[in-house]
Amino acid sequence: MALLDTASRESLLARARAAISRAIGAELIAHPQSLPGLEPLIGEDVRAGVFVTLRIDGALRGCIGYPEAQLPLIDVVERCAVSAAISDPRFPPVTIAEWKTVDLEISVLGPMEVVGNISEIEVGRHGLVVEFGRRRGLLLPQVATEWQWDAREFASQTCVKAGLPRDAWEKGATLFRFEAEVFGESP
Repeated sequence: MALLDTASRESLLARARAAISRAIGAELIAHPQSLPGLEPLIGEDVRAGVFVTLRIDGALRGCIGYPEAQLPLIDVVERCAVSAAISDPRFPPVTIAEWKTVDLEISVLGPMEVVGNISEIEVGRHGLVVEFGRRRGLLLPQVATEWQWDAREFASQTCVKAGLPRDAWEKGATLFRFEAEVFGESP
């Protein structure tokens, strides 16, 4: 999946960093609107689900996303970045002191497709969503790779994320797959 060119990726990362800087009161950086390639490629018409992940020395420091492709990509990136920094319930808000050590990663989500058979899931390529009633869980493609899960374990862990039994994907829950364009400040 390739929606964005290098300049657009860099611009989105700069916008995310600027939005977080403003939200936490850190030193302001140059306004990202002046970066080349942003407006022509990523206008109001580009809509996608997004997750923004914050890491310090490789360890998770926050991750918030909006999986629906209903809002302009630029707006979603900025909102998710700020939420990952100050509203992830698993972590206290990012402090100004630690802000300079935070690495950003953005995952732009592609369309969701219903999974008919577990063999349709390619670990490292697909992320998963599971839905059952009002419960819903999502895991990004990179999670299965990081934890070295196979497709069955990935589906089970997505159910756990949704607060469902591990085997809910085999017993009536709907499983979806999606691809994501993942890029960040660190290699």
